[in-house]
Amino acid sequence: MIPLKDDIPSETFPLVNYLLIFLNAVVFLYELSLPPAALHRLLSTYGFVPLKLSAVLSCPHCPVISGILPIFTAMFLHGGWFHFLGNMLFLYIFGDNVEDAMGHLRYLAFYFIAGFTAAVFQYLISPHFPGPMIGASGAIAGVLGAYFVLYPGARVLTLLFFFIFVDVVYIPAFFFLFLWFLFQVFNGSAALAMAGAGGVAWWAHIGGFIAGVSLVPVFRKRKRRPYRVFRPW
Repeated sequence: MIPLKDDIPSETFPLVNYLLIFLNAVVFLYELSLPPAALHRLLSTYGFVPLKLSAVLSCPHCPVISGILPIFTAMFLHGGWFHFLGNMLFLYIFGDNVEDAMGHLRYLAFYFIAGFTAAVFQYLISPHFPGPMIGASGAIAGVLGAYFVLYPGARVLTLLFFFIFVDVVYIPAFFFLFLWFLFQVFNGSAALAMAGAGGVAWWAHIGGFIAGVSLVPVFRKRKRRPYRVFRPW
């Protein structure tokens, strides 16, 4: 399932959401400009490496901040075009409405807290993983969790693939995001069964989504207008 758009127009200009997309794009283009060795150093330094955090936490004299800061810088790094475009598509479709519901500064704080929680979730599952964990998907999973709570009655125009058949249909947002979450749980459980095999941080997605659902009461505006739904027919 690939989301194409939702049917809720933004009530305000999603400044923070566009800024996040812009910063991700700038960093990704910078990654593309680097030779392989320099790119490897960048990802190893600014990606979140669970094993490094474990080493810092086990060292009484090491500054904990050195193990935590990469959690935030890793949110702006991506491993390829598919990774980058997929994340930005989801952020573009769902983030503007969540920013509407929270306000600009609350949304920015929510985004980073959700991303941090997602990384911690993955760390608890695989604290000795030696590779860098990169991508905005943990924070974006938080955005999806918030959307799930805030706009369950919305619909998502979705590109569906079923064997050789392809169709474009509107799916209720509640159902679309519920299926997305189940997919993460299924794959995360499978990765655990295979001793963490695979290169996707499924449990970061799960943790981010749960954080998004849980943080909505804290970050949404106290007084919200009922959201408008655009129906194409």
